Amino acid sequence: MKILALETSTESGSVALLDGERMIEHAVVGRPGHSETLLPATCRLLRDAGVALADLDAIAFGAGPGAFTGLRLACGVAQGLAMGANKPVVPVGTLEALASQCEASAIFVAVDARMSEVYFAAFRREGGVLRECVAPACAVPGAVALPADGEWFGFGSAFGAYPDALLPALGDRLVGFDATPVPLASSIARLAAGRLARGDVVDAALAAPLYVRDKVAMTTAERLARGGKA
Repeated sequence: MKILALETSTESGSVALLDGERMIEHAVVGRPGHSETLLPATCRLLRDAGVALADLDAIAFGAGPGAFTGLRLACGVAQGLAMGANKPVVPVGTLEALASQCEASAIFVAVDARMSEVYFAAFRREGGVLRECVAPACAVPGAVALPADGEWFGFGSAFGAYPDALLPALGDRLVGFDATPVPLASSIARLAAGRLARGDVVDAALAAPLYVRDKVAMTTAERLARGGKA
C-alpha cells in the first residue's frame, strides 16, 4: 500500500509517504500557508522515495479543522494530483490525527483556532483504535468542556495558548496536558491506510475541508469583547 499524505492545517506543514512498512516524512518549510512550498516538497519526497504518482494507491490530506488557507491548499493539491493520476482521495481529520500521536487512552485534543477560540474533540483508544467521543467543534476557551465521565489527557496547542481560561474550564478531571504537538502528515497517512483498506475514500472532485467554524473575521467590537485589539 502506497499513500501520499499532505498536512498544512498549521504553520508546521509536512508531507509523508507510506510505502508498505516504510514511512518517509519531510517538513514543509516556508511562510504560513505553504502555498509556495507544498507542491515542490511533495514532488521532492516522491522523487527521493523513487515512487511515481501512478504507483500510489491513494492521496490523503489533513482535512481540518485548522487554518482555512492551509486546509484549502492541502485539499486543492491532493485533488489536483489525484485527478491527474486517477487516484482516490482520503480526507483525514486533523484532530483525530493529532490524537493518534498521543499515548494516553482518553485524549482531549484542543488546538488554537486563533480569534481567541479553540478547536477541540475527544477520543478514546479502544483495542488500538481511536473512537470519537466528542466531534470536532469550536468555542471560546472558557466554554470548552470535557466529556461527562472519566479522566482525560489534554493534547494540543490550545493548552499553551489559553491556559488561564482553558484549564479552569476543563477542571480537575484533566490529569495532564502536552501543548507542543502538531498534526503530522505521517499520522494522516497511517489513519488513511485503515480507511483505504475499508474502502472509505472519496472521488477527488468531492474532497472538501472540514472547517467547523464558518466565520473567519470579526468586527472591531467582537475583537474587543474577546480581549483583542481594535
